[in-house]
Amino acid sequence: MADPTYTPPEVWTWDRDSGGKFANINRPIAGKTHDKDLPRGEHDFQLYSLATPNGVKVTILFEELLELGIKEAEYDAYTINIGEGEQFGSGFVSINPNSKIPALLDRSGPEPVRVFESGSILVHLAEKFGQFLPKEGPQRTEVFNWLMWQMGSAPFLGGGFGHFYAYAPEKYEYPINRYAMELKRQLDVLDRQLADNPYIAGQEYSIADMAIYPWYGGLVRGKLYDAAKFLSVHEYENVLRWAEELSARPAVERGQMVNKAWGNPGTQVRERHGPESFTEGTWDKVGPKDEPQD
Repeated sequence: MADPTYTPPEVWTWDRDSGGKFANINRPIAGKTHDKDLPRGEHDFQLYSLATPNGVKVTILFEELLELGIKEAEYDAYTINIGEGEQFGSGFVSINPNSKIPALLDRSGPEPVRVFESGSILVHLAEKFGQFLPKEGPQRTEVFNWLMWQMGSAPFLGGGFGHFYAYAPEKYEYPINRYAMELKRQLDVLDRQLADNPYIAGQEYSIADMAIYPWYGGLVRGKLYDAAKFLSVHEYENVLRWAEELSARPAVERGQMVNKAWGNPGTQVRERHGPESFTEGTWDKVGPKDEPQD
């Protein structure tokens, strides 16, 4: 359905009042809006994020590394409230000039290294610890194939389908149909791949699974946009099998709790500083008792 009230102008200008749910934080320029230093913890890795699908990728990898007994992968995680514009603070922008979560400061070397973009963080950590990414050969390339697939495909799911189906101020048939069609095609791509493979890139669990699961696994498990019925996700039996198997992994369960600021307060670990954060640091135990829960 076309909008009969809108004709694109000759030159686009920014309307601060347009844009729906996220209009107050979206803008056509980069850079900081205010000065604010970031907190620092004691570990080598300082993560600034939110438990969105892109943020969860990284916390899942950290928790999987720790599950293997790699103590050097201990990290501090701080929640960045993107709804309040915290990603535009000077400290955050110094780590990620694109003002998107997640952002990582790696202090394990002689000089601190900033790492931004979730895919880059996954590769950085996988290579540093020699886990979940083959060191060479065709299997390494296959993991990269699927990691890049996710990075290129997810905007159709999040910014495309998710925006017009769940967040846009008005519902229009054309964009919802357009993105629903593409999203179902992507699910079919994954379903065919998983028909002959236990994991996305083949026989081994990898950062490709960690990248794809929070988006597409969350979608078929009914955790994104309340769209499972609309998209008939029951048709993708192999994706559903894979998603359920990953969701049962202890590290995946923990990773989805970190930097979470909504839902059951007992599942919200807004700051993570060690394994005790999952038992003693949930929001029902450390949050202000007079603060309304999300």
